[in-house]
Amino acid sequence: MMRLERKMYDVQAFAIDLAYASGIKPKEIHELMSREIGGRANLGYTGIDQKNYLRTRWQRSLIYGEASSLLRYFQQQLIHNPSFHYAVQLDIEGQITNIFWADAKMIIDYAHFGDVFSFDITFGTNKEFRSLAMFIGFNHHREMVIFGAALLYDQTAESFKWLFESFLKAHGGRKPKSIFTNQDFATAKALVEVMPDTWHGLCTWHIMQNGIKKLGNLMKDGSLFLRDIKDCMYKYENESEFEEAWNKMIQTYTIKDLSWLNGIYKLKEKWANCYMKKAVTLGMRSTQLCESLNGDLKDYLKSDLNMDDFFEHFEIVVGQKRDKELEVEYNAREKLPPLCLKNSPLLKQVSQVYTPTVFKVFQNEYDYALAAIIKD
Repeated sequence: MMRLERKMYDVQAFAIDLAYASGIKPKEIHELMSREIGGRANLGYTGIDQKNYLRTRWQRSLIYGEASSLLRYFQQQLIHNPSFHYAVQLDIEGQITNIFWADAKMIIDYAHFGDVFSFDITFGTNKEFRSLAMFIGFNHHREMVIFGAALLYDQTAESFKWLFESFLKAHGGRKPKSIFTNQDFATAKALVEVMPDTWHGLCTWHIMQNGIKKLGNLMKDGSLFLRDIKDCMYKYENESEFEEAWNKMIQTYTIKDLSWLNGIYKLKEKWANCYMKKAVTLGMRSTQLCESLNGDLKDYLKSDLNMDDFFEHFEIVVGQKRDKELEVEYNAREKLPPLCLKNSPLLKQVSQVYTPTVFKVFQNEYDYALAAIIKD
């Protein structure tokens, strides 16, 4: 196609913008547009033309600069809903370093379900190479809900302290009963300073992953080392059983370097089931909720995104999660969960009060209670 014959119409540019905003990759956008019109020969422009158009669009957004783009986005959110909350931290030169925000839905969800949540960080999610941090819990359907998000330029104890203070300010100063994080000194230090009365648990999944990295050589040839660590996390109900099993594990396997095991042993109150009896966890034991969301975000959040694109794509992912929540809520209202004891008046009443997911947990516990016997 000759250059003079190539032209991109406004309606085509609008379709490209819409597809790009939906997270579709440029190459796939061009293929989609070609198929809709019956082939690339009928499209009127090439893949290079589309690439140049998207580059020009991105350059126009840079005219405002990062700070102006941020403020423009936050001001737009405040216009739509005055309950939107945001905070920015500046360095000594007046440059924006860290950003926190929580929309109205996040604030409402935290008021209802903010007793326990996990805090996790995803590295390098936008063009400025800030890390995306999220506060995530679950609702009465055990579905994921987001309580706040942040873009962090660094991960020092001072930055985390500012972030946790900003989070509490957004939520009226209400502190959670428990919070789960990865094993990170800076995070732990900031939590002690900002939320000293909040119980701090460590993500068991990350402990297992670190164990594989540090002691993977012990997990070969049918070794049960990984199983033994899991047992120490979940199986033992009293502390004496845990201590006996831990010492036996140390003696069973030939471990030249005990530094990692000694390190997590000192933090056993934060991950071993028998030491967590007084902690309010609501069944949460890891930051896997965050990991699940991170997997969805990878489809949309790319390291070459500018601020405008970042927030646009972030809203897409959050919107998808909230749509799923509405679907689950609708299904819960449409039908009652099945009863294992159909004539039980207690189960009938509870099934009308609890969500299906929570009722299933209650029903299982009720079944175990009926099977209990009193020993002499």
